Amino acid sequence: MCGIAGVVFKDKKLHPVGEIMTRMLDALQHRGPDSAGFSIYGGLGLAENEYLLNIEVKEKPGLLDQVKEAVNTVTQIETEEIIPSVENYNIYRCKIALNSFEELKPLIMDVDKLEDVVVLNGSHSFEMIKDVGSVKEIADRYDTYSKMGTHAIGHTRFSTESIVDRYHAHPFQSYITADITVVHNGQITNYWKIRDPLERKGHIFETNNDTECIVHYIADKLHEGYKLEEALEQSVKDMDGPFSYIVGTPNGVGIAKDQLGLRPGVLAENDEVFAIASEEVSLRAVMDTHDIDQISPGETRAYTI
Repeated sequence: MCGIAGVVFKDKKLHPVGEIMTRMLDALQHRGPDSAGFSIYGGLGLAENEYLLNIEVKEKPGLLDQVKEAVNTVTQIETEEIIPSVENYNIYRCKIALNSFEELKPLIMDVDKLEDVVVLNGSHSFEMIKDVGSVKEIADRYDTYSKMGTHAIGHTRFSTESIVDRYHAHPFQSYITADITVVHNGQITNYWKIRDPLERKGHIFETNNDTECIVHYIADKLHEGYKLEEALEQSVKDMDGPFSYIVGTPNGVGIAKDQLGLRPGVLAENDEVFAIASEEVSLRAVMDTHDIDQISPGETRAYTI
């Protein structure tokens, strides 16, 4: 199952995409009760080389102080926030400044060495929100209704092959290319064939979730100079299995569907908005339109602003 959605506002201005994506994902709630997530682009307004970290920290005496110390060994924490989650965990969010993007992944790996601590993501041009629970529970927890941006992607998860927790919730991110995220419905059956050459090139995988494999694949193609549409087209040739996925970038979104069309995908577009989702009901949550197109087997689309 799983539900995926994406929306782009063509005027490049800030819109309430957090609230819009919440409605789109809530309409797909029946496709995934385990967890949900958002990548909301364009609204953070960070200065160059500033990043937002989201860190899962268990409620344990002194542990949060250890996290802050681990971050401060590399950079000074500028702003911070603690969001209570479930199962005796908090999400610690802090804004940091680095000398370059290349310092971000080593910092994350250092913090991850702490027991009962996982860095969910680090980003510059988008805000990632993902957690266990229903869409509306997560929306209330993180106030997604107030989040502004130019475009967004989102996911409701029905777990089939990996555990249910915040870390395995979608979206997934790669740190080879900055701020590339993916949400996915389906299965990549030649997962290890795709993953092995990426690891040989230096990609660091944190899970065995096949969605993480997709985001590394796309980030690698973009790093090599592919345009987004070219990377999507090549992925359909290289990846086996039933899948549809949406990729988010700082400049837009793209969608790809397997060559047999075994996972659903629809899109709609008007003068202001481009939107994609697993089902029509999600699109109708964002626009009143009768011009909804099925995404054909093997089809890819990219929309860049």
